[in-house]
Amino acid sequence: MPGEKVTIALAGNPNSGKTSMFNALTGARQHVGNYPGVTVEKKWGHVSLNGHEVEVVDLPGTYSLTAYSMEELVARDYLIKSKPDVVVDVVDAANLERNLYLAVQFMELGVPVVIALNMVDVAENRGIHIDTDKLSRLLGVPVVPTVARKGRGVKQLLGEAVETAHRQKKWRSLELSYGPDVDKALLELTAKFNGNSLAWSPLQARWVALKLLENDAEVQKQVAQDPGLVQHMEPLRQKLSDHLKLTMDDDPEGVIADYRYGFIGGIYRQAVQETRAQRMELSDKIDKVLTNRLLGPLALLAVLYGIYQFVFWASEIPVGWLEEMFGWLGGLAEAGIPEGFVKSLVISGIIDGVGGVLGFVPLIMFMFFAIAILEDSGYLARVAYLLDRILRHFGLHGNSVMAMIVSGGISGGCAVPGVMAARTLRDPKARLATILTVPMMNCGAKLPVYALLIGAFFAASQAQMLFALTLISWGMALFAARILRWTVLKGETAPFVMELPPYRLPTLRGLLIHTWERTWQYIKKAGTVILGISILMWALMSFPALPRDQAAAWDAKVEAAATEEVRREIEYQKGQDQLAYSVAGRMGRALHYLTEPLGFDWRTNVALVGGFAAKEVIVSTMGVAYSLGEVDPEHAASLSQRLTREPGWSPLSAFTLMIFVMIYAPCMATLVMIRRETGTWGWPLFSLAYNTIIAYFLALAVFQGGRLLGLG
Repeated sequence: MPGEKVTIALAGNPNSGKTSMFNALTGARQHVGNYPGVTVEKKWGHVSLNGHEVEVVDLPGTYSLTAYSMEELVARDYLIKSKPDVVVDVVDAANLERNLYLAVQFMELGVPVVIALNMVDVAENRGIHIDTDKLSRLLGVPVVPTVARKGRGVKQLLGEAVETAHRQKKWRSLELSYGPDVDKALLELTAKFNGNSLAWSPLQARWVALKLLENDAEVQKQVAQDPGLVQHMEPLRQKLSDHLKLTMDDDPEGVIADYRYGFIGGIYRQAVQETRAQRMELSDKIDKVLTNRLLGPLALLAVLYGIYQFVFWASEIPVGWLEEMFGWLGGLAEAGIPEGFVKSLVISGIIDGVGGVLGFVPLIMFMFFAIAILEDSGYLARVAYLLDRILRHFGLHGNSVMAMIVSGGISGGCAVPGVMAARTLRDPKARLATILTVPMMNCGAKLPVYALLIGAFFAASQAQMLFALTLISWGMALFAARILRWTVLKGETAPFVMELPPYRLPTLRGLLIHTWERTWQYIKKAGTVILGISILMWALMSFPALPRDQAAAWDAKVEAAATEEVRREIEYQKGQDQLAYSVAGRMGRALHYLTEPLGFDWRTNVALVGGFAAKEVIVSTMGVAYSLGEVDPEHAASLSQRLTREPGWSPLSAFTLMIFVMIYAPCMATLVMIRRETGTWGWPLFSLAYNTIIAYFLALAVFQGGRLLGLG
């Protein structure tokens, strides 16, 4: 009746269009959090329909309800404990047979189900025609054809879900036959157990017995709370397992899965017509090239190189515009603010500091745009498939690839979501190895550092240099992972299975939304976190002030300057003397004996200390350090130009710094996320030390090796 609240659980396989369906159902009324007790993300939203308040909970994407992964466990626990009114299972119409496996498991559990037959347009283009009425009759649940990306059928789906929630108040389990041996064991198990002794109760005894036969660890743990049940159930389960091994050379899980697929196959043959002859679809034809053992890696390298060429070409002019704009702002501040610390703060701390970071927004934006094309087209899944063969030799897992790509495997990601993405790994040691190595990827925070130094010292080969840095970051991450898996994280690697979604032509609207969301995050970080750290670093670089006698001596030199050019140079030297006397300057000088073999001067050390908080701060701190004392913005050079004129800087020292920044300590946000994911501060501290030690010795080898070759 109107006014009642209806809770819909939105479920489905990865790549079935579930996210598009959630967005289409809830629009902007969305919330994000975590499920209680775990780090898996929870999304929910609200919508009104005919006086009903409908809450839509987006369950993690899963292939089954047998709780192997954290996502499957969370999805099933939510259904059992929260008892939503109805489950809307989003299935890919073009891959119906495989997607119905999850739907059958929902039906076995007994929860009211509505099938959202999504992407029917893709299925029709492939010559697949689905009789939805017949499919609904055979399954015994409503089936609604939809195209979530275009909003087709979404309103009808919502109406059907609300109606089903009101019509089917009690859970009713689908009882399949799994063959005489399994069926007999199910009868014996259910005779011993009525479903009420579990913490999840009441549940269908047959479903619990089925999960026990499938060797479901979570159900076994629940049943173990009743010792009387365990002594009856475990012998029966073991007896069936031994019998099936002897007679069919299979285990109960395999037999049950075969009968489920047999049930699905019978329905599929009756409800689906494939008018085309069996032939390779377009995606399969493309994959013959892009996932080929020889051609695939070559194509991947070509794609990466093309992306970097595009990014530097497209961003060159707008980056120049921003440089001019911040120079103009500096001129306004110079003319309008009286001499003193406020003027220094505004010009050196804010405009030169944060402006240096924001100046690279166009480059970041075009990088995100290119990555969005790869994601939305389906190519990134192929990258994971390709690189799995390589990663396994280094003790990582195919699913590690996505975490690495998210972290900046294709320059421009972020290590924080990369660490979170490692949750999908079932192998705990491969997961931890992934968490500890993803900070070595070229995240978006490192890009401004690369862009600054490449623009200054490698202007003729910008794309080639960023391409080389990408390959180096992958090589170092794999090397570091191999060391970990040989030492502190020994163990076998779990098998890798992943679904390759069909290729799709990205929509311009989708690309623009994805690009803007990520660019805006970068801008917000520059305007908040980076601004705050830049001001803190400016204060550390400005205080304590020079003693009066030293300041007076410098002022006398300024007064005695013969020309304007000499005066400006003396003012600059005074600023650098002030920096050396400050807290930050003393820190930088104290570290100089450690970093001198790497070719870093003490001002670079100051920037690297700031980079422990956030890598973008390296650029903003260098902007402050190399601008202190500049009193005429009209004559002040850009930071890139200043570095090329500074003694001690060369292409070799710039390349060494990029290598060091690539590998050394993860930023504070990443360390906090590693703490959340591992449950201890031990691993974040290990990561900080491990990465920095590797970075130091690699940079030492690069700089000293380069000098021996005469490159310094």
